[in-house]
Amino acid sequence: MQRLLISILSLAALAPAARAQSAPDPQPSPDGPSTPAVTGKWDMSLYGFVELDSMWDSTQTFNDLAGNAAIARPGTYAGEHGQTTMSARNSRIGYRISAPTHEGVKASGQLELDFFGNQPTGISEAALFQNPTLRFRHANLKLETPVVDFLIGQYWELFGWQSAFHPASVDLQGLPGQVYSRAPQIRIGKKLKAGDISLELAIAAVRPPQRASGVPDGQAGIKLSYDGLKGYHTAGGAGSAIDSAAIGVSAVGRKFAVNEFKPTSVDDVDRNGYGLSIDALIPIVPATKDHKENALTLTGSFVTGAGIADQYTGLSGGVANPVLPNPMATTPAPTYTPNVDGGLVLFRSDGTLHPIQWTSYIVGAQYYLPPSAKLWIAGTYSHLSSDNAHAFGDAKKVFDTSSWAAGDVFFDATPAVRLGLEYAWFNQTYVDGTAATDHRVQLSAWLIF
Repeated sequence: MQRLLISILSLAALAPAARAQSAPDPQPSPDGPSTPAVTGKWDMSLYGFVELDSMWDSTQTFNDLAGNAAIARPGTYAGEHGQTTMSARNSRIGYRISAPTHEGVKASGQLELDFFGNQPTGISEAALFQNPTLRFRHANLKLETPVVDFLIGQYWELFGWQSAFHPASVDLQGLPGQVYSRAPQIRIGKKLKAGDISLELAIAAVRPPQRASGVPDGQAGIKLSYDGLKGYHTAGGAGSAIDSAAIGVSAVGRKFAVNEFKPTSVDDVDRNGYGLSIDALIPIVPATKDHKENALTLTGSFVTGAGIADQYTGLSGGVANPVLPNPMATTPAPTYTPNVDGGLVLFRSDGTLHPIQWTSYIVGAQYYLPPSAKLWIAGTYSHLSSDNAHAFGDAKKVFDTSSWAAGDVFFDATPAVRLGLEYAWFNQTYVDGTAATDHRVQLSAWLIF
């Protein structure tokens, strides 16, 4: 992976020289005057940011990326003691490349990396935060044709029309209650435009959450945009752009085929999962490229589904399969090992399989102060709940309700240097009625290139 990163940086250094080379003059045809040849050049660009996150938490619950991890219960050591974390793991580097248009087809690709790769278990804090593992976030190619467009590789999932509706936040995304997911996929889409109105349609076959199901996820979406109303929109902490007002609806359908709830499985049990997402970006006070002051933009997302915990960051709710019956009191007791990731579908003691249901919403507002919009504020609130998580696992370990709220202040010291300060409140209610809370204060800095 280190060699790959070095190669990317080397290509980026060579890219300007490659673009500067001119194509050779066309040779005259022996049959008479020739039509000048149509030539094109490869376009290559490097992008990303260097980020440092410094955060204090009132409990010893989270790493730098909190996601939807269970908050330590009050009365426990972790729930009664705070911690300070400093991390640069969210630093990111990406590379885009575009090929010359050929017979009306435009080909482009993207490779994006960060430092949240899987770490071996049992490592020290120093190893986790000072020697993190590189991973790829995006690795895809895109083919744009006069008829339809194709996206092949790992990219934001179509479900939720990510990342068009993500809120602004100093806290690392995905946030509690926020759909935030990337996956290998084959997507086909078409954008239709009539004046200021754009209609985008897309379908995708996406990596299934369980290979043993035998079929990919099916996702579909429709998004309506109005280019006559644009707002200034920061998604996450580092990405800001002028975006059109839009509303998107998307859905996912999936199949699970889980080995039966026995010590030695022969058959499987099938169940279907589903998800529906409705998302919106609304510029209350519009903005232009040259005038962002006083811009006010709202974002919102509502999601409901079953068997979709993987669409959120680190969500399981603490649910678990029951213990296998042991009528003969054998030692050791029989064990069950499912062939599916945890938190998606679970058995009850009667052997019936159930997808875990989750419903969430997240709303955000961001306002850019005059006179220059270099200083802006943002606020976000999310809520996540489950109708059936309470039936799976220990009531002291399973939470079925989560709320999160944050207030942020951003400042662009220069066009390339951004600072952000956030206070965030995390709250979860366990099935036994216990409420667990974490307070986080975070200061972050970015060098954006």
